[in-house]
Amino acid sequence: MNKCIITFSILLYAIAVPILEINDTHVFNPDWTPHVRIHEVWQLITNSGIGLLCLWLVWVKKETKISALLSMLVTGGFLLAFGLKALYGGSMKYLDGSEKTLFGINIGILGFGIAFILLMTTLRKK
Repeated sequence: MNKCIITFSILLYAIAVPILEINDTHVFNPDWTPHVRIHEVWQLITNSGIGLLCLWLVWVKKETKISALLSMLVTGGFLLAFGLKALYGGSMKYLDGSEKTLFGINIGILGFGIAFILLMTTLRKK
């Protein structure tokens, strides 16, 4: 079960997020400066690379603890950035004021919140 939880979390940050962000709302957003875009692409590549490493750790090396911790850094990093958004003027709203939500909750908070909690359960001692 731990392998499945970790894999689910990795699929969110290493595959789903790039699919949601390689478009005109993020990477190709004409209102973003080139400097902002390079940081976005860097983050996507880094997180996807960490995801590949974590998949290898889980499925080849049978190492779930390190993979879970690395995945918690990625998902928890997003949750912390969201929590601190008022300090730096961040927002999950698009330029048109819309926001992707599910059940009235931002999809990033919902997905990464669930993933983070599930990842914590994989660290329990057996």
